[in-house]
Amino acid sequence: MKYKLGEICEIVSGSTPKTTVEEYWDGDIKWITPAEITEDSYIINDSARKITELGVKKTGLTPFPEGTVILSSRAPIGKVAIAGCEMYCNQGFKNLICSDKINNKYLYWFLRGNTGYLNSLGRGATFKEISKGIVSEIIINVPDIDDQIAAVNNLEKINGIIKLRKQELVELDCLIKARFVEMFGDAIKNDKEWKSITLLESLESGRTVSYGIVQTGDDYENGVPVFRPVDIAGGHIPKRQELKRTAPAISAQYKRTVLKGNELLVTVRGSVGETFQTTEEFEGCNVGRNIVPLLTDESKVKQRFLQELFASDSIKRWLKGITKGIALQGLNMSEFKEMPVITPPIDIQNQFVLIAEQVDKSKVIEVYIAFMINRRRVWDWLRLQVQNQCGVQ
Repeated sequence: MKYKLGEICEIVSGSTPKTTVEEYWDGDIKWITPAEITEDSYIINDSARKITELGVKKTGLTPFPEGTVILSSRAPIGKVAIAGCEMYCNQGFKNLICSDKINNKYLYWFLRGNTGYLNSLGRGATFKEISKGIVSEIIINVPDIDDQIAAVNNLEKINGIIKLRKQELVELDCLIKARFVEMFGDAIKNDKEWKSITLLESLESGRTVSYGIVQTGDDYENGVPVFRPVDIAGGHIPKRQELKRTAPAISAQYKRTVLKGNELLVTVRGSVGETFQTTEEFEGCNVGRNIVPLLTDESKVKQRFLQELFASDSIKRWLKGITKGIALQGLNMSEFKEMPVITPPIDIQNQFVLIAEQVDKSKVIEVYIAFMINRRRVWDWLRLQVQNQCGVQ
């Protein structure tokens, strides 16, 4: 039987207590943001930030109970999880409290399998968003509860296969990190007494440390593709066609961050310190204000070496120490430019790069191809099942 989500779910959203009022923050009440939900999120039991009773009262927040399906409605649309306990949230969600007609995990898989459809419903000038009214009108075919639970069990088994493949990738990444520490030690303590320069000094002549487009505007057909942190979060490997596109006139105002296709991208707001090495596929693209493109002077610092330096625990701690902000944390560019960069002799850096590239090949040959084939088969099946059972319009 078909229902609108608004007929079988109560839809609630949230708000953000004033960030300038210290008494509203650092309490013990869980309050989540879309940035905390990842591709692997399922049951969420905690939040990165906590608010106080006073913050709840003065902001007029309404909690959502355990079992609520958490759906991000902007920046980006379509992240989904299930609340493992009572929580509050910011304004970036339209959350669904399920009635007895629909299993919350069934709804979770329906939403997760239809991110593209949800994004097509987005509206807005500055950034796209799905409103409470839009979410309430989404039509879903709801079979008997027993059939819903059977579908959920199948999808959870398949998702378990995907997680195992991802874990293999994580273990290979850990191998590179361990080899880095073995060869170069702690990058901040510099216990092996390498020569050290600043991040700015490590770059090609004429390059600087600066972020890109402040306001990218709406998606623009045939526009300039722009990287945002969400495009590279969690080690995601983006494709050019996946990127948001801004008007050429907007990109032209930020010529210094137009990509040549060989830069190391670093996130500097929100999830700080994540990296992605661009290739010629991304020549002519640009970056948003939350990303800095870096291009090293490889006579001093190999770019692959710098990428692994950002992944090291010591540099992550250092970046955390200069991260500021309450609602949206970010790096001060002046301080970021002074980040210490150890510079072992180039021949030693090259030895590490060779090792890292060999491990990367192992990831592609032994794990990644198998993972992608499996993921394509699994998610094609998942979408087919969800669409057949849920009646996406």
